[in-house]
Order: sequence, then structure tokens, then C-alpha cells
Amino acid sequence: MTYDKTRLTEKITTIEINTTKKIDQLNLAFLFDYQIFPDNIMTFKNQWTDENRKMKSGDTIAQQVYIPPTKTFSQKIIFGVRINEIIDQDNRKGFSYETLEGHVEKGISTFTVETLDNKVIFKVQTYSTPGNILTKLLGPIFSVPYQTFCTKTALKNVKRQLETQ
Repeated sequence: MTYDKTRLTEKITTIEINTTKKIDQLNLAFLFDYQIFPDNIMTFKNQWTDENRKMKSGDTIAQQVYIPPTKTFSQKIIFGVRINEIIDQDNRKGFSYETLEGHVEKGISTFTVETLDNKVIFKVQTYSTPGNILTKLLGPIFSVPYQTFCTKTALKNVKRQLETQ
């Protein structure tokens, strides 16, 4: 999907993880298996699992999103994203992906577990803009509130997975 990153809106959301462990002591396999969103919001199929290997740049994820967030009585919409970076630094681990043509948004999302001020946090950083005229028109009343709900739910889901280790 073509876009000019300088014209995208940046949004950063974080949640503190209550743990005494350092990043290198945490099992982040769930993060790199894309177990970020609860399955009532989204199910997915990723290339690396299908090929029985670890995530790498260039891999794709097919996302099936449920609106409203329930598998049974919902509209199911399928989007695609492509991994563009694996982040493996001492104090920051995660990945980012870019949306593919046909996605409701244009842009990049980055998911990281980081050390900030001697605390472990989970961070979602996005640079995005509506992907089509419909999401541009409905964004303020529908897309933005739903994305905010999904992001907050993802933050809590990752927090739970990290704190129960």
C-alpha cells in the first residue's frame, strides 16, 4: 500500500507490566506468534506458523476482524499485513508490520516490550491514515473508537500474558 509516512498520524499507547523480571527473562514467544489480540476481536493466519518457522521480515498475516467483537453475530472482515521489521535490542523486543492494499488503514504498527525508566512496558505505536473513502468518512464515529477499544484490549491481553509468567 503506498503512503507518505510523514503524512500519517502517530499514536502511541502503553501499559506497564507488573513484573520483577527483565526483558530477557520474559517468554515473548506469544508476542512473536502474534497472540496480541483476543480471538473475539481478531483471528489470523500467519505465514511463519504455516511454514513451521519463526517470524521474519516479509512474512504476511491474514487478519479476520470481528465487528462487533464476537465470533458469532458479527461482520467478518479480512485484511492483510506484512512484517517489515523484527526488533531485537537489549531493552526493546518486538516487531512492526505494514498494511497491504485493501486494508481499512494505511500505515505501520509496531508492537514492543520495552524497558522504560526501569519498568517493563508493552507499547503499540502506529502511524496511520484511513485506507479508503468509507473509513475516512466513518473514522471519527466508528473506526477510531473501535480501534481504540481493540488497542486497549490488546494492551490488557499482553499485560495478562506477561504478568502470569
